[in-house]
Amino acid sequence: MPTTSQPLRKLGFLTIGLFDGADPRPGHESTLDVIELGEQLGFDSAWVRHRHLQYGISSPVAVLAAASQRTSRIELGTAVIPLGWENPLRLAEDLATVDILSGGRLNPGVSVGPPMHYDQVKQALYPDTADAEDFGYDRVRRLLDFVCGEPAAGFSGTEGFEVFSDRVEPHSPGLADRMWYGGGSLRSARWAGENGMNLLTSSVVKAEESEDFAEIQLSHIRAFRSHHPDGERARVSQGLVVIPTDTASAEQRARYEEYARKRTPRTATPQGPARMMFAPDLVGTSSEIAERLYAHAAFREVDEVAFALPFTFEHQDYVQILTDMATRLGPALGWSPSD
Repeated sequence: MPTTSQPLRKLGFLTIGLFDGADPRPGHESTLDVIELGEQLGFDSAWVRHRHLQYGISSPVAVLAAASQRTSRIELGTAVIPLGWENPLRLAEDLATVDILSGGRLNPGVSVGPPMHYDQVKQALYPDTADAEDFGYDRVRRLLDFVCGEPAAGFSGTEGFEVFSDRVEPHSPGLADRMWYGGGSLRSARWAGENGMNLLTSSVVKAEESEDFAEIQLSHIRAFRSHHPDGERARVSQGLVVIPTDTASAEQRARYEEYARKRTPRTATPQGPARMMFAPDLVGTSSEIAERLYAHAAFREVDEVAFALPFTFEHQDYVQILTDMATRLGPALGWSPSD
């Protein structure tokens, strides 16, 4: 086994939390069960995606509030909350509340940009201010300031029987250090570093200086750290779709391989006007996947990951994949499960 990468320090996973629109509870319960299983298997973190007006988790903070009461150790993250849908002050209140309830385990990941299909949704989302909304980095900066405890109002003190604070309450002092930015471009990587955030890299990046996915992701990691106050110690988590098949049945292996095969064409060249590059899904035994990861230029720069679970698989598939990740792939990467 190659030894060009440092041992993996933190192993996490990411799920989209699909559900049936006619009966949404089982899908949400399945997501919570998967997070509980992750803790039992020793994973360091569990992350949930954010999907608005779709059949995936639309309120990850609420889901993670529930998860915080079913778990005691595993870190809980969002990858990512698109801030174009959010009011930073209200989101800061929700994040701090869940962080308090979880005992300081929340890792909020956020991103900027206009909401998806904005022209179709803006009248429902911002009926009076749609053309005036700012979807840039200032929206993240406002959220960070509120999380850090900067003033949110020009008054505080007692008014009648009520006591008011001039900052977001509850205040969770350690939360600011666990704020992540989900970046797919050099500009985002630099901004996240300059603003002292942690960086989430995913299976989608913008082809700017190269059309080689690993090279692009590596350039983002290095740009981020070169602009971060912590330099090489700045935290980066890599997210790729990883599907170990060690204990999979023949039917599962065939289905996993077909899933990856259908998605492979989009990984060959940049996609769309934004020139987005997609990473190939990694399917195979844990030994095979470890070999491919050790050969991945960006993976060799990180010591924590949040491997993405495929979108459309069944609950029992996730159980098998997570179990193989924790018991076979993680150890092959030098990782040890948390107690």
